[in-house]
Amino acid sequence: IFFQIFDAFKSRLHDSNSKVNQVALETMHKMIPLLKDNLSPVINMLIPAMVDNNLNSKNPGIYAAVTNVIQALCQHLDNYLLLQPFCTKAQFLNGKAKQDMTEKLA
Repeated sequence: IFFQIFDAFKSRLHDSNSKVNQVALETMHKMIPLLKDNLSPVINMLIPAMVDNNLNSKNPGIYAAVTNVIQALCQHLDNYLLLQPFCTKAQFLNGKAKQDMTEKLA
């Protein structure tokens, strides 16, 4: 059921409606401290959904929300869980998103 919940939630993380997208990111930010390492089964699905379109967003609210989510992930999850998905994103993103992910890896 955990996968089903986050599979449905994932589509809200890159919704075409920026308000829905931003609220989903802000909600994710609130959930991370509560779920912590319990997110490990879905982290490889969530990070691309959160990062792909949002980290290069020109919408300041979305950009702030996604950077807060990334910071929360780094604070509350074992860094080992984040290493592979962050490396993959740093490798294949471009622009500011690539720079942001590379800085998080460093």
